[in-house]
Amino acid sequence: MDLKDLHPTCGQALWLDYIRRQLLQSGELARMVREDGIRGVTTNPSIFEKAIADSTDYAASIERVDKRQSTAAVYEQLAIEDIQQAADVLRPVYDESERRDGYVSMEVSPHLAHDTQGTIAEATRLWHTVRRDNLMVKVPGAPEGIAAFRQLIGRGINVNVTLLFSRSVCDDVAEAYMDGLDTLLEYGGDPARVASVASVFVSRLDVLVDPMLKARLASGSPAQRAQLQSVIGNVAIANAKLAYQDWKERCQGARWQALAARGARAQRLLWASTSTKAPNLSDVLYVEALIGPDTVDTIPPATLTAFRDHGKLVSQLEQNLDQARQVMATLADVGISIDELTARLLAQGVESFSASFDALMAAIEKKRNAAAANAAPPHA
Repeated sequence: MDLKDLHPTCGQALWLDYIRRQLLQSGELARMVREDGIRGVTTNPSIFEKAIADSTDYAASIERVDKRQSTAAVYEQLAIEDIQQAADVLRPVYDESERRDGYVSMEVSPHLAHDTQGTIAEATRLWHTVRRDNLMVKVPGAPEGIAAFRQLIGRGINVNVTLLFSRSVCDDVAEAYMDGLDTLLEYGGDPARVASVASVFVSRLDVLVDPMLKARLASGSPAQRAQLQSVIGNVAIANAKLAYQDWKERCQGARWQALAARGARAQRLLWASTSTKAPNLSDVLYVEALIGPDTVDTIPPATLTAFRDHGKLVSQLEQNLDQARQVMATLADVGISIDELTARLLAQGVESFSASFDALMAAIEKKRNAAAANAAPPHA
């Protein structure tokens, strides 16, 4: 299958959820942009932790850093070099799409997820340090992060709001986006130069809820077991499909239409965590189910390879909506609260990214110590 057909045929932008220096320096990312139609790149602490800890790509750069720099400063220097290179590779997409695609995302420290002012300060500093118009600063979708997002949009900074699971939180993010655009316009900014995506994490929801549903199967009546069986493996896709319907409805609202008339760009939904975790399910299940216009899908290399090999380019995002509504209704009927699930997933996501960030700092420190030991003169 030709991945380049996804955007013109179905209206969905394909972004790569991966970065590594070799990908940039070998020309592989440029090839993927050219031949696979990749239109953006997303990163997170877990991706950088694997890239730096599990390769020698960064050894020379680590050897050259100022020994007086903190480990966090060294990480930031390494990451910014990668982000700048990726942004430059994607710049033609940014220009050709008139600033709709061509972005590379860099996340603020996950330890700032519940610190509004700290998030604003770090995001603003990164924006001015990276110096690329096609940077998107990633901000976690905790209440404090959404408050920061509102102010960052008001300052004209592109933002990827990440770790979204709940439709109601997506609503909060959309309102914050419009609030930020109102502020930007009030101070004479150009809304056409600001872009944002709302990153809805998909497969993690099924990973959390499916064991809960299976546990209820053992004690349910035959009718209840049939009802539960129809929901297992379907909650994440149903939730995402209905979030997209919410998005379409908002885009028709008077408030958004007024902003669009002044040049504002819609904040698209971005499907994240679209790799399949359950071994008994198709490895392209989530990618295929969420193909639809005016959306973004960011996928890791293995899922991208699988999708290229045997994926189907069919827009399915608005199919079986009544079934999606029934899935969510059944979930409530069996006593499982989607709001409680999504709140738990946000907390787990922040904790996971924080742990990855700490592991990343430890890996860099280990490599710095090894480089220093290798450079030390032998004992007399």
